[in-house]
Amino acid sequence: MVLLCILMIPVLIIVFLRAFGSNTYEIPIYFEDGVDNAYAECPVSDQQHYIPEFTFTSHLGEAVGRTEMDDKITIVDFFFTSCPSICPAMSDEMTRVQDAFRDEEGVQIYSISIDPEYDQPEVLAEYAERHEARPGKWHFLHGEKDEVYELAKCGFILPTIDGMGEPDDFVHSDKFVLIDGQGRIRGYYSGTTREQVDELILETKILLNGSK
Repeated sequence: MVLLCILMIPVLIIVFLRAFGSNTYEIPIYFEDGVDNAYAECPVSDQQHYIPEFTFTSHLGEAVGRTEMDDKITIVDFFFTSCPSICPAMSDEMTRVQDAFRDEEGVQIYSISIDPEYDQPEVLAEYAERHEARPGKWHFLHGEKDEVYELAKCGFILPTIDGMGEPDDFVHSDKFVLIDGQGRIRGYYSGTTREQVDELILETKILLNGSK
């Protein structure tokens, strides 16, 4: 009888969970009440924050921006090709992200250069080839410097400082930003930490499967 009772415990637990339990995994929606003057440079709002309109040039010479994010999950980072510190690690991790969603048309990646004077499209194209970026999946973007920095700080809410051409003087975040198909920020993850990138991959899959 004792042995029978012990063997029945897992069965009873499974029956209970199926009858009364529910598995939920909610991914937060950032800045539902607006952004409170981020970095003292951006407009104040008390409404849901959305990524603003922008259009940059990709490493393939194509116009890519906010419009192409509609109804897709977009993973975004800010980097520059001559970065001597965190960018190589971030790009290696972003390669893993690309591989995880290689055949998923609903997921794309934007890597936006914060040194557009040096990172012309041809430079970005060489960098993209080095990291085996798939056309239509991983876009390396070049834009006017003022627009890039305003987008980083006021759109994606990330600290960014111009290094004036000196690689060691640029300041940017190591964060990968998860954006849903409505243009809302759903998560920030360190692009230099494998565990956080694994979390990004997991939460992207959950959004793909219909989480709101």
